[in-house]
Amino acid sequence: MSGNRSLREIAFYGVIVAIPIASYFLVFAPRNTEITKARTEIAAKRTRLADLSRLTARIGDLGREIAEREEELDRLNQKLPDREGVDRILEQVTQIAQKSNLAVRSVKGEKAVAAGPAMELPLKTVIEGDFDGFYQFLLDVESLPRITRVHSMKITKLGMGPRDDPKDAVGGAMRAEFTLSIYFNDASATKPADGKTAAAR
Repeated sequence: MSGNRSLREIAFYGVIVAIPIASYFLVFAPRNTEITKARTEIAAKRTRLADLSRLTARIGDLGREIAEREEELDRLNQKLPDREGVDRILEQVTQIAQKSNLAVRSVKGEKAVAAGPAMELPLKTVIEGDFDGFYQFLLDVESLPRITRVHSMKITKLGMGPRDDPKDAVGGAMRAEFTLSIYFNDASATKPADGKTAAAR
């Protein structure tokens, strides 16, 4: 009897030992594998999320930078019009001259030439009037938002030229002959500008 009892006790203890071992392999080991896999996936997703966050921030920065560059480009375009915007500048120059009580005798366009990354349109201009008005005219032209340049200037007193009427030699009456260059953004412009003459006095 004692022998059978010993066998039962051994079997009992064997079952007791086997239960946690079996539980580990049947329950805990698969769960540990799932937990490890889940933690790995969580870490990978967190890394991806961090990457996406950095990318989103960078895209936001790029968007702001693009907007800033577009604003800068608009400001530059205001200074450097396209070929079609040149006529508007001519109108502004004429209005400035009239505001300064000057008579625009003629504005003759010459061939547009390349000037670095832009084009330069020289306009041979003749203006008559009071010197003070002409000085104000130059200041106003200089303050235009567009890029312009006045050069090759020649000033003579009215009534002193061979074709002038001596009666015109009154006070500060003068004639200014100069070249007004307008710069515009059009690399294909190579044709001479159409001549434009203001109405005679």
